[in-house]
Amino acid sequence: MTTDWAPRPIQFNVPTKSRGSVATKKTPAKTSAAKKPAAKKPAAKKATAKKPAAKKTTAKKPAAKKTAAKKKPAAKKKSAAKKYPFAVGDKVVYPHHGAATIIKKQRVDFAGEKRDYFVLEVATDQLTIQVPAENALERGVRPVISKNKARQVFATFKLEPQEAGANWSRWYKLLTEKINSGDIFQVAEVVRDLTYAQQVKGISPALKRMLAKARLIIVSELRFSLKLSEEDAIKKLDRALPKVEVPEDA
Repeated sequence: MTTDWAPRPIQFNVPTKSRGSVATKKTPAKTSAAKKPAAKKPAAKKATAKKPAAKKTTAKKPAAKKTAAKKKPAAKKKSAAKKYPFAVGDKVVYPHHGAATIIKKQRVDFAGEKRDYFVLEVATDQLTIQVPAENALERGVRPVISKNKARQVFATFKLEPQEAGANWSRWYKLLTEKINSGDIFQVAEVVRDLTYAQQVKGISPALKRMLAKARLIIVSELRFSLKLSEEDAIKKLDRALPKVEVPEDA
């Protein structure tokens, strides 16, 4: 007995499922590929952008130089503050006393404060005077005149003298102010006017002492200016003063 049997073909839905599965599998692959872009690279660039900040730290070096440069002028000012207008050995003139030599500088404790003083040795009076070094100019101390100015002093003696007039006390006060001024030209006027008054009608003992003091001041400065001895300076002064011829019946 024979039977007719034929095998049935087995059907698989592979194409349909595989296509669908492939489609589903590709989409997450694309999404994962989209998430992979190197978006982190700009962050790396930001890290490199920090380099200018490092340059700013190096830019602070000039500021350190400026602070060092400010300290130097301060040291110079301190040294400049110790300088005085005169020095030991200078020939100067002190009002009412005449020419003098600065023989030394010494520090004196005055009222709890130490100050520098110049010690002046007056040329004619054999006198020493202490003058504060920091304000010697304010006290009237000045350098000795030059040779050219010394010639101008002699020219002052040849000018017309000023007489006392009716107001004798006022004239005496004016002469005193000229002697104490420290100006050699004003002192020369005192010598000229009193010498003339003495020759014409005589002067009082007080005016004689004033004339002697004025002559002493002139001679002391002419000695240093013209480099003369005291005797030669006196002779030069007497020759420069005009002689007044007084009539016998005057």
